[in-house]
Amino acid sequence: MTAEATAGAEDFVFTPENRAKADAVIAKYPAGCQASAVLPLLDLAQRQNGGWISRAVMDHVGEMLDMAPIRVYEVATFYTMLNLEPVGRYHVQLCRTTPCWLRGSDALREACREELGVGLGGTTEDGLFTLTEVECLGACVNAPMVQINDHFYEDLDPARMKDILRALRDGTPPPPGPQTGRQTSAPASGPTTLSEL
Repeated sequence: MTAEATAGAEDFVFTPENRAKADAVIAKYPAGCQASAVLPLLDLAQRQNGGWISRAVMDHVGEMLDMAPIRVYEVATFYTMLNLEPVGRYHVQLCRTTPCWLRGSDALREACREELGVGLGGTTEDGLFTLTEVECLGACVNAPMVQINDHFYEDLDPARMKDILRALRDGTPPPPGPQTGRQTSAPASGPTTLSEL
């Protein structure tokens, strides 16, 4: 585990910049309803804390929102977008829901295992990649797809998946989005209407 990953395990406070962002989020809610800000604050804290939230992070957010700790823990353990353990610099989230599965997500999982040398839930020895399976990420029309950190990579096949992982390892992230050249969610065979932009 890296020093960055362990930093939030024992204590956590928002940086002044993130505290200002958190206060701005809280201000969006009426008095007495500040608990509604729990999810955006946990996301902000996770970003500050190297991609994961420890109990200290959850406790800090709970104190800011005047929430019982258990209420924060309930939110944090429900959403897969919140990581309760350290993750690699690149968090590869492989969609396994029916459209992605029908279009080859099993082959993508195997390509990731081959390229990274880790299975689901594993992190590479260099701390660069963590591989997880998640439920629907909402890009079903461009299946199969993965989310890597905040970016969607769609229309994948095993070879392209390996290419993306190699590019990330080399420090040259490829552009996100469809990987077959299609425009956003246009039909894979090309547009049949509104073909002129």
